[in-house]
Amino acid sequence: MTSTRTTLRRAAAVTALTAAGVFAAAGVASAHVTVHPESYAKGATDGLLTFRVPNEEDTASTTKVQVFLPTDHPVLGVLVHPRDGWTAKVTTTKLKTPVKTDDGTITEAVSAITWTGGKIGAGQYEDFDVAFGQLPDDTGQLTFKTLQTYSDGKVARWIEEQTGGDEPENPAPVLKLTAGGEKTTPADSKSSSGSTSKAADSSDSTARGLGVAGLVVGVLGLAAAAFAIVRGRSARS
Repeated sequence: MTSTRTTLRRAAAVTALTAAGVFAAAGVASAHVTVHPESYAKGATDGLLTFRVPNEEDTASTTKVQVFLPTDHPVLGVLVHPRDGWTAKVTTTKLKTPVKTDDGTITEAVSAITWTGGKIGAGQYEDFDVAFGQLPDDTGQLTFKTLQTYSDGKVARWIEEQTGGDEPENPAPVLKLTAGGEKTTPADSKSSSGSTSKAADSSDSTARGLGVAGLVVGVLGLAAAAFAIVRGRSARS
């Protein structure tokens, strides 16, 4: 009986540790700032981008979010959707290379948007909506480097660009620009007007995959323990 209890305790411990490690990894996988939808057609007009900012700290709140828009391939006609509790400051920059459009030549574009005054608590996220008039058609992607400031003074710098197959530790939000006709419709990207008490994003496919894998490993561990117990009893009899 003592041997049986020891075996079960060990199996339970292994299962618990495995699940804890997997779910911790899943939390890290979904913690970075992202832009939605993930892709748009090159030169798309009159669309919406949503920057999703999760709070990854347990003891501090996010109090400032600063998103930098590229000016080498500028996003034209930027408008910021009001967000309850937050104040948005829009910074414009004179373009080195003016952009010719049907409505004339554009010499300035938005280079940064800074949200302050609100709060994103632990286990919560906030969506910041930005409308645009036109996306560039001369590049394959847009990188939106982002700074996330916490109430304790810590700054998370989501500015790293992916150069190989592995995702960087602090990736910047990236919008893929595809050939015409391959636009991803942002039907679900527009956020509601609710408060910042939204649950942390659970749509990350990597996180879900890791969670399922952890549960499978745990079940296999318990099955192996049960088999060992039955086998031991058979040997004694």
